[in-house]
Amino acid sequence: MSLVNLRVNGVTYPVDIEMGRNLSGVLRSEVGLTGTKEGCDDCECGACMVLLDGQPINSCSYLAAQAADREITTVEGLANGDEMHPLQRNILAAGGVQCGFCTPGMLMSADALLDRNPDPSDEEIKIGLSGNLCRCTGYARIIQAVRATAVELNVSP
Repeated sequence: MSLVNLRVNGVTYPVDIEMGRNLSGVLRSEVGLTGTKEGCDDCECGACMVLLDGQPINSCSYLAAQAADREITTVEGLANGDEMHPLQRNILAAGGVQCGFCTPGMLMSADALLDRNPDPSDEEIKIGLSGNLCRCTGYARIIQAVRATAVELNVSP
């Protein structure tokens, strides 16, 4: 066992973990944030996507110890208190959620995409979400939600 500090959504969690544990499991079990899903444990589905220092990673294959003292953002960190992030609100409004299992990973990939490129084309959105599999929606409404969020975030107040 090894004590590491995981900085998740702006809060530091001292966590005693066994070496070799993946980040998704530690986030869910030791930190108690279950929004990050465990789908394939093989970097195939993207359900476990989190941001590490702003970059999307598959937390199922990333060692928790490697994330020590780095900034981890999970889907729980997108909302501002009780106010949903525009991506969360728009994916619901567009009907881009069916079973919902892929949604946390989709949201994290979309957030990273919009941070890198605030006005992506539909093709760039598809590429930005390419690490996330969805078996229910057909992606069209998810792409629509990301596009709506880009427009919303780029409108000057």
